[in-house]
Amino acid sequence: MEFNVFTLIFLIATLSYVVTLLWLNVRQDKALSSSFNAVPDEFSGKITLAQHQKAAEYTQAKLKVNHFEVLFSTVVLLVWTLGGGLNWLDNIWQVQNYNSLNTGAGFIISLMIIGSLIDLPFSLYRTFVLEQKFGFNKMTAATFMGDLLKALLLMLIIGLPLIYAILWLMVEMGEFWWVYVWLVLTGFSLLMLWLYPTYIAPIFNKFKPLDNLELKVKIDHLLNRTGFKSDGVFVMDGSKRSSHGNAYFTGIGKNKRIVFFDTLLEGMEDQEVEAILAHELGHFHHKHIRKHMISSFTISLLGLALLGYLINQPWFFSGLGVQTMSNHTALILFTLTLPIFSFFIAPISNALSRKHEFEADAFAAKHTHAEDLISSLVKLYRDNASTLTPDRLYSAFHDSHPSASIRIAELKRRA
Repeated sequence: MEFNVFTLIFLIATLSYVVTLLWLNVRQDKALSSSFNAVPDEFSGKITLAQHQKAAEYTQAKLKVNHFEVLFSTVVLLVWTLGGGLNWLDNIWQVQNYNSLNTGAGFIISLMIIGSLIDLPFSLYRTFVLEQKFGFNKMTAATFMGDLLKALLLMLIIGLPLIYAILWLMVEMGEFWWVYVWLVLTGFSLLMLWLYPTYIAPIFNKFKPLDNLELKVKIDHLLNRTGFKSDGVFVMDGSKRSSHGNAYFTGIGKNKRIVFFDTLLEGMEDQEVEAILAHELGHFHHKHIRKHMISSFTISLLGLALLGYLINQPWFFSGLGVQTMSNHTALILFTLTLPIFSFFIAPISNALSRKHEFEADAFAAKHTHAEDLISSLVKLYRDNASTLTPDRLYSAFHDSHPSASIRIAELKRRA
């Protein structure tokens, strides 16, 4: 392979990425160890020392897995790029003498399948060892394999036509192909948001209308007060896979659903569920979803414009160990290396996300009771074994939500 200046830049960026990730993990581990024997004062009486220590041990166990994952994934990245792995796979498809579209689509799909197989041992360990050890896993081997097969079929049914469309546009649309690709990806994203609640999510989980009449009345009143319309309130069988609790909104336009995990409803009072819902409604009231979509679409446009430049630069390919310039290898090289070069702007996007969380909390405190949201959050932290004492820098890079202490303190101020 041919080394150039970009090879050196890539290696320096990769080393910086790996060292920073491992350093942040070490900081997080130290923060957990230093607070291991004392529950933070604001949670005293609500979370026991045993529950606090379980959260610390759970987080530390995940950190150990992540240590190995970071190193392993970096080795895999270097093997695919500078090690010649992409060249090897590309040559396999090139000698088949298919047209450029079939060659490119076959290359990308086969790479995705190989990547899934490489990640499979980590998925198995996280589910059946780590989550099992801490009492969260409820998934059977049959459910796990069923999910894998369903995801593979969806990738082929939905992903393959999209890959063909992108590769075709890159050939046929001339110098500004990236604008047309961006339009297709934007339309595809919006379509998936609309389709997901009704057609895709039910492939993996069962959804039933909320049957708690008293809670439903509370929710209907809240929706009327806030002027929110949805396609219904549903309960999802999250307990089929995990004991972690959660709630979310999904969909766009009139095809929106409010979804509660059955595991969340089991441990919450009605007024606490109402407060959680009010928080989610706050995101819609402040148009956080729309703002996120606009920023995401803008970033993707800029990224594709950059790729439109890089795709014609021989140093981009040779610097990453690829001998033959092609549209499909350019797409993969860009996708593989983007996380390395974009990692250090993560604190900026996370800071914006945390600002949105505070605004949604304020909305919930206004339309329900701050005390109910506080008690529901404490239960979520406790039941999900979420650490109460994360390291500040680790949190800045990894957490889209404010830390527990800061969030509770702000809600108490509003209460």
